[in-house]
Amino acid sequence: MENKPKTSDRAYYLFALRIVGDFGASIAVPAVLAALVGNWIDEKFSTYPLFVALFLLVAGLLTAKSIMKKAKKYGEEYDQLK
Repeated sequence: MENKPKTSDRAYYLFALRIVGDFGASIAVPAVLAALVGNWIDEKFSTYPLFVALFLLVAGLLTAKSIMKKAKKYGEEYDQLK
């Protein structure tokens, strides 16, 4: 006997993977870009770590706002899966 996930279970797993991927990219990409651009500007103007810290702070705030919007949207989608 083979244990195959139910179709409904599969839908939940795919939904969860989509959320993990979306949230992961939404957090990582802005942080990495902010660090790279901030480091480049700091090296150019000898202001290390001013712009790295500033850009990471801005990226964190924008990411938090984006994650909150996405969480609300995914919550509504989750309710439709039930």
